Amino acid sequence: MDLNTIWFVLISVLFVGFFFLEGFDYGVGILLPVLGKTDRERRVIINTIGPVWDGNEVWMLTAGGAMFAAFPHVYATLFSGFYLALVVMLLCLILRGVCFEFRSLEEGSKWRSFWDWSIFGSSLVTALLWGVAMSNLIHGVPIDAEMNYTGTFFTLLNPFSLVGGLAAVAVFTLHGAAFIALKTGGEMSERARAFASKFWLPTVILLALYVGLFVVATDVIERLGYNPGVIPTSAVVCVILVKYFLNKKRDGWAFIMTALSVVLATVTIFMSLFPRLMVSSLNPEWSLNIYNASSSPYTLKVMTIVAVSLVPFVLAYQAWSYWVFRKRLTVDSELHY
Repeated sequence: MDLNTIWFVLISVLFVGFFFLEGFDYGVGILLPVLGKTDRERRVIINTIGPVWDGNEVWMLTAGGAMFAAFPHVYATLFSGFYLALVVMLLCLILRGVCFEFRSLEEGSKWRSFWDWSIFGSSLVTALLWGVAMSNLIHGVPIDAEMNYTGTFFTLLNPFSLVGGLAAVAVFTLHGAAFIALKTGGEMSERARAFASKFWLPTVILLALYVGLFVVATDVIERLGYNPGVIPTSAVVCVILVKYFLNKKRDGWAFIMTALSVVLATVTIFMSLFPRLMVSSLNPEWSLNIYNASSSPYTLKVMTIVAVSLVPFVLAYQAWSYWVFRKRLTVDSELHY
């Protein structure tokens, strides 16, 4: 395996980790005004992700930084072509972080309601945009021979990518509901579990529609064949098992199944892309791949040494933080947000 392939795998792992961890953050934000009936309950919901949400977003920053260093042409084309969408996403992420800190500064119900709905809106839009962005990467966007994006913002809003955005919102919402059921106790946990059980069918319908369009609108059949293999099949199985474990009130296993669904679906997308990173809809030969868009071999070598040295410490720290805040929360718990 050469360094170009290694860095494709590493960036894929970073995005997989990001969607797994930040996915339930988005879901929690979307469900905040839905499951939280009182201010105290909404504080419980926010506190389930309060100690970890900012750490989860580091995975996105690291993935972006790794892409910039390892595949600078992809970074340039992606951030210029998706500029407006990424600016909207960035503003939503900034607003979301501000909301967590500002909502408890005042006691007024209108003040807190404003920030709670802002958390809902920013989480929803960000999840939608991630689904649209990832769908466009595999569907293809107009990239010319000079690696320039020649489309507009509205080029990105095609039917396939919009369904992908809605599917991402649905999956992250289900993921967030399973996380709330796991991290809370009492009535809140029961409410989250009941919501997840009802929301499972609409999520499956959206995913089925997206998979159908995925087969038609991309070259996945040419690349993976009619038998896609263990990973895509396992993703489908995990989605089905979510309902089984919700019915059995096995919150831990239900969350593991939603997590595996997100992880395996993301891996499937990167499998369908490899060795490409951005597909050109104008000419397949103009697609950006791990060779024509990469940095020099020396740069990749230095980056590999740094990654191998530092990444284990980052992973250990994040695992420790989740271990520290592992306890379930109830309305009687001490809350900080």
